[in-house]
Amino acid sequence: MFIDTHAHIFTKEFDDDRPEMVLRAKNNGVTDIFMPNIDSSTIEKMIEVEAQYEGCHAMIGLHPCDVKENYKDELKIMEQYLDKKPFAAVGEIGIDLYWDKTFADEQEKAFRFQINMARSAGIPFVIHSRDSLDLTIQIVTELQDGSLSGIFHCFNGTLDQAKRIMDIGFYMGIGGVLTYKNAGVDKVVAELPMDSLVLETDAPYLSPVPYRGKRNEPSFLVNIASKLAEIKGLSINEVAGITTVHAQSLFKLQT
Repeated sequence: MFIDTHAHIFTKEFDDDRPEMVLRAKNNGVTDIFMPNIDSSTIEKMIEVEAQYEGCHAMIGLHPCDVKENYKDELKIMEQYLDKKPFAAVGEIGIDLYWDKTFADEQEKAFRFQINMARSAGIPFVIHSRDSLDLTIQIVTELQDGSLSGIFHCFNGTLDQAKRIMDIGFYMGIGGVLTYKNAGVDKVVAELPMDSLVLETDAPYLSPVPYRGKRNEPSFLVNIASKLAEIKGLSINEVAGITTVHAQSLFKLQT
């Protein structure tokens, strides 16, 4: 039994075969899929997918790459939806300094605002931290009062950064990059305790080996789990059990 803590299965990449893709995930033991939102234009489709497929859970939030001049209007929309219905988490939120730094200040303001949204709602949040891991860790550390919980999605940092994440009580999302030969994530993960890790695909992106370069999907989570089992000297069933318990606890899933 696996839980994919991060997959954008509501996007257009899955419009042609979404039922089959979800079935493949179920057949590979993926019982639950958590879907991070992108911006106001993606919310309704995500909610529709959540309603249509058992075990699919929507998050609400504004992705940092979509923080523009109108970010305050977007954040109001996120707040309104969160007031209307329950969401599994706030996400994905954070800071991305890889593609464009034009709205770096606005990204930080939006990140802080949405952390407080999660705190007020009593739900976790999921962090995008591309080229901003130190900064996002620093912000969460500053705001951590014991009530914050969540995942640093697509973790690919150093051992020191991992320790700082564990110190503030957050999980690290381990995905397809773990299987990439020269990424170095495997060496860091080898040093980390299993109690700090959850699994994710980030579908349709970052497919694990042997699917690298193709569209990613939740059924490939088993390939990530298999690599993690190999690195940690565990069985794949042990990896499944440990990471599933973590996700169930974080997202308050009925077991």
